[in-house]
Amino acid sequence: MTNHQNIFSLTGKTALVTGARTGIGQGISVGLARAGAHVLLLGHQDNLSETKAKIDEVGGTYETILMDLSKVETIREQLQPVLADHHVDILVNNAGVIYREPAAEYDEQEWMRVMNVNINSIFILSQEIGRRMIEKGEGKIINIASLLSFQGGVNVPAYTASKHAVAGLTKSLANEWASKGIQVNAIAPGYIETNNTEALRNDKERSKSILERIPAGRWGAPEDIAGAAVFLSSSASNYVNGHVLVVDGGWMGR
Repeated sequence: MTNHQNIFSLTGKTALVTGARTGIGQGISVGLARAGAHVLLLGHQDNLSETKAKIDEVGGTYETILMDLSKVETIREQLQPVLADHHVDILVNNAGVIYREPAAEYDEQEWMRVMNVNINSIFILSQEIGRRMIEKGEGKIINIASLLSFQGGVNVPAYTASKHAVAGLTKSLANEWASKGIQVNAIAPGYIETNNTEALRNDKERSKSILERIPAGRWGAPEDIAGAAVFLSSSASNYVNGHVLVVDGGWMGR
């Protein structure tokens, strides 16, 4: 039975967050640590010092995992030592890359790289960790979708296709695993100040048009996503399945 006095507490839980170095992944990692989770920070380079420092500030605990999610053929093997040492209660599939080029000229290798990181790695991680969650009879999987899970975008065909796929995979896994005590959901961030949106923010006209459409009147911060992640990681969301939660300052409402 849920302890309603601590409905958002993650004490005693272990969370694995991909793409934890900066941006949304960093914000989520710090948020989960603040709520009590032990966070496994997954990045492709050993440059997670800023995230570690922020978790130290809130009194959280963490470990680091180095893995290149674009090399999908190596993920299962590299994951085995991690799963031997930890039971992952919460999986946050946040890592993502974007490549901008008109569709008619879009580079095939870049297409494959975006797909590998943004959707293929998500399926592999969810499958491997999901099996163990099924054995335990509980678990939380949170995928990071996008406003481009609903819209088409411009000059980002691979990113758009991959984020539509993230929303679809979220619902598919939820359908299969909800009865097994596992909640699979997604967060679709709006326009957040991250590395991926730097080009848009540097384009004064584009940035102005974006801000004019956001009812909140500002770009989001990674910390704005943390609360949604804590909710979907906690017992408060035990009856939430297959949902794509938009956190966008009201963008989709217009």
